[in-house]
Amino acid sequence: MLVLLAGAAGAGLVVFAVRQAWAQAIFTPPRPLPAQDISVTGQQLVPLASALALAALACLAAVIATGSVTRRAVGVLLAALGAGAAVAASAGLRTATVLAVARASALDGPLGGSTTSGVSSGGAVHGIVISGAGRAILAGAPWRAAAVAGGVVILLAGLATVWRGPRWPVMSARFERPQRRAATLRANTETMWESLSRDVDPTVDGGTRT
Repeated sequence: MLVLLAGAAGAGLVVFAVRQAWAQAIFTPPRPLPAQDISVTGQQLVPLASALALAALACLAAVIATGSVTRRAVGVLLAALGAGAAVAASAGLRTATVLAVARASALDGPLGGSTTSGVSSGGAVHGIVISGAGRAILAGAPWRAAAVAGGVVILLAGLATVWRGPRWPVMSARFERPQRRAATLRANTETMWESLSRDVDPTVDGGTRT
């Protein structure tokens, strides 16, 4: 189903885009200390976008396994998740938010975010302390646009599921016929052995005693 593949691609695009650097926080301490440049990712600034994208992936799996009525409801939820991810990714970023996230990232160290000088807020790492005025540079506009586009793709996939989803085959139905044939074969086998145990030839219509 191309719609589901498109929805999965949109969710993957959102998750990938928010993992990229969306801003740079530059702190200028008193001389002779050097300036500190800290990268801030979209995941740190708008974690809701990736959370909604991952929830959309779960909805896409549910679309495959559900029937027509439930599938329409899942499509509505999928569209809502896509819209939410797009809105979250397109929300305005304030300088104060970027600087606060950068300070928290530096405090957490390499696990909290990437820094160019190995700094820590409120303490020292390698003799460098975050201090002084800070300014933010928003350099991740293409990645923000990609995240918004991914959310829109999820939204469209949800709307397409609401519109066309009830006509799509259900995954469980693909396995229903083989299971039914297997059950019929078992029943016929059991009947044949019962007939043979009563000295009845099962290959003859109506059965005849041998």
